Amino acid sequence: MRDERGFSRELLIAIVIISFLSVIAFNRVLALRFEAERMMVQSVVTGLLSALYIDFAAAAANGRMDRIDAAPGSNPMLRLSQKPGTYAGEFYGPDPATFEPGTWYFDTRDHALVYIVRFPSQFVTPLSGPPRARFAVEADYEDVDHNGRFDPGRDPVHGLKLVPLESFSWKEKQ
Repeated sequence: MRDERGFSRELLIAIVIISFLSVIAFNRVLALRFEAERMMVQSVVTGLLSALYIDFAAAAANGRMDRIDAAPGSNPMLRLSQKPGTYAGEFYGPDPATFEPGTWYFDTRDHALVYIVRFPSQFVTPLSGPPRARFAVEADYEDVDHNGRFDPGRDPVHGLKLVPLESFSWKEKQ
């Protein structure tokens, strides 16, 4: 049956179904985009953790624990033989808003590795300004005098870790 404009009921149903499927496909692509960013950040962090472990093991094997004592607050990207293409370098106290989303940089003032989130609608952080995750290299140590801080030369170091400076999370796309 055709209406006065020449559209058949079947054509109208086909248009509605195609529109509905297009919306579902678009939402799925958005979810995959957020998941890809989350996985990329996790991959970089995992690579940095491996580099920190290798650096610690090499220093311990060579009796160079002085290198490890100096590691907290250092730039973990310098331990990678190949840095991510989105790593911008080291800067002293930069304004995060000056970096493109998806960029990593090291803040030499705060001793923090920073990632500027590319797709912030699925990212939760207490930081104001551009959504970002900040990490720092810390010693995994035994606090022998229980003063709550790492004392190089006194506290035995068990390894190095990369810790978030603020809590953050990636929301699940629904």
